[in-house]
Amino acid sequence: MPTLKQFLNEYQVSHQNPLNSLIHMVCVPAIFFSTLALLWLIPVGRWLGLPADLAPWVNPVTIFALPTGLFYLRLSLGSFAAMVAWFAVSIAAILAIQQAGGPLLWIAVATWAIAWVVQIYGHKVEGAKPSLVDDLRFLLIGPLFVMDKVYRKLGV
Repeated sequence: MPTLKQFLNEYQVSHQNPLNSLIHMVCVPAIFFSTLALLWLIPVGRWLGLPADLAPWVNPVTIFALPTGLFYLRLSLGSFAAMVAWFAVSIAAILAIQQAGGPLLWIAVATWAIAWVVQIYGHKVEGAKPSLVDDLRFLLIGPLFVMDKVYRKLGV
């Protein structure tokens, strides 16, 4: 498996244009949140007949948290910690929207669709295809690209 530095270097190749890079800084977190929200709504726990207090917590997000976390941990402890924070913030927002009675499904669908359309536009401006076209693992690298940019801006 490539190292974190190799993944980030390869990701950077198709994100040189300042507009495309800025678009990714906004859209990657939006896609991350909305993807988790959409997966959160798949009622795997209910389908399995789990008790009502446990069923909402068993969904693709919680099922894939461990293997995804291990992927990030294998890259670096810092990557793992950053993604745990992204995960926690996203789940907190999902639960807050649900508790407020908000239309989580429609918020997630709209956010996901708009963010992807804008990202595709960014790659049109860039003149390069998205990294994930060649390797789906880049779906997991996008948030680390954003974090790398933030860390560099902060001098970390």
